[in-house]
Amino acid sequence: MAENFVESITNMEDDFAQWYTDIVKKAELVDYTGIKGCMVIRPAGYAIWENIQKELDRRFKETGVENCYLPMFIPESLLNKEKDHVEGFAPEVAWVTQGGGETLQERMCVRPTSETLFCDFYSHIVHSYRDLPKVYNQWCSVVRWEKTTRPFLRSMEFLWQEGHTIHATAEEAQARTEQMLNVYADFCEEFLAIPMVRGRKTDKEKFAGAEATYTIEALMHDGKALQSGTSHNFGDGFARAFGIQYTDKENKLVYAHQTSWGMTTRMIGAIIMVHGDNSGLVLPPRVAPTQAMIIPIQQKKEGVLDAAYALRDRLAKTIRVKVDDTDKTPGFKFAEQEMRGIPVRIEIGPKDLANNQAVLVRRDTREKLFVSLDEIETKLAELLDTIQSDMLERARAHRDAHTYEATTMDEMKDIADNKPGFIKAMWCGDRACEDAIKEQAGVTSRCMPFKQEHLSDTCVCCGKPAKTLVYWGKAY
Repeated sequence: MAENFVESITNMEDDFAQWYTDIVKKAELVDYTGIKGCMVIRPAGYAIWENIQKELDRRFKETGVENCYLPMFIPESLLNKEKDHVEGFAPEVAWVTQGGGETLQERMCVRPTSETLFCDFYSHIVHSYRDLPKVYNQWCSVVRWEKTTRPFLRSMEFLWQEGHTIHATAEEAQARTEQMLNVYADFCEEFLAIPMVRGRKTDKEKFAGAEATYTIEALMHDGKALQSGTSHNFGDGFARAFGIQYTDKENKLVYAHQTSWGMTTRMIGAIIMVHGDNSGLVLPPRVAPTQAMIIPIQQKKEGVLDAAYALRDRLAKTIRVKVDDTDKTPGFKFAEQEMRGIPVRIEIGPKDLANNQAVLVRRDTREKLFVSLDEIETKLAELLDTIQSDMLERARAHRDAHTYEATTMDEMKDIADNKPGFIKAMWCGDRACEDAIKEQAGVTSRCMPFKQEHLSDTCVCCGKPAKTLVYWGKAY
């Protein structure tokens, strides 16, 4: 029975896309709906998002961020105020043209993002340098009319947070832009055990209406990149479009500077694709809704269930723990716990009780440890920390082993065709070369990393003097 439970997950080496779909369905993270491209996030999936949200929110607030909420509808006239922005989002916008049986005088879009709404809001409340900065964030959903969807990675409606800040100076805005990118990267590495490449997007790849876009890029198990969080510096472009001016200390009227930054439910997809294996999910302990599952062995024997419940009550003071007291066989429970990615399995049966011990089994390595019940709190806490650290190191080792260097287009094409992963190569900064690399090698620029290296003096594409090292790759 336990074997059948796991057989329905396709081997990732055979079909990575199907493996991913099998996991999100079998682990009951999502379900499909009658609305194409939209998903139900089931409790098991939403619990992961709640932990992401809670930890990110805590980190945001440590930097002075305050939460607010703005409407989900944007009048067309408001959206049209920033030309580049509206052109960038036009293909993905869902429009509302009728309300209560009446045709609207002005159609409204369902927010694809909220820059224009925040600009309108700021134009009403920012008048003096004393009103600045405003460092706001909202947790909400947005709608983008995607043609191709995949659970968590790309859907028509998705959950996210979007931070929107407004500052007196360009320097303050730039500092906040970089600060929030680093908040994202540190969160992913420390909480999700996913290492990130931090850098700036090329002008071709930057956010519509932004002066500069910064990104964190992760490498999935199949060698594809995933843009995991972005932070945008808008300069004073939006402020000029929306007339957001304030009186400075010299009593002069000047334009404000703005930023925005966001992270979405696609991070659940990243967790699956970085850490998962052919038995299912592998959740890092810090984000796992259930960090340990107690499985009673021979639970009908006297004292076993009582001991399991007593152990749960002890451990629940410091970790997220449950007891699987269903009437399924232990083998089935083991397979189910593995498939759901619970970091530690705790086995306790008559023999264990006689020896005053429990068996701890790691989900990531399947290593077994026999631990005295007298010190189980300490040993389990240490084990969870070790698993978290080991998962990050394994993910970093995988990324580094699948990061390659190319100094010619022939090398670039060969790597792109035969070695999935990041490709580091020098670039002259010309958009024509960026387009040619995509056309010839099938890879896009992921970012210009903050940590620059010098691989050669010439551009990988045209041979002219190189300006920047770029990470390239195929991406979700």
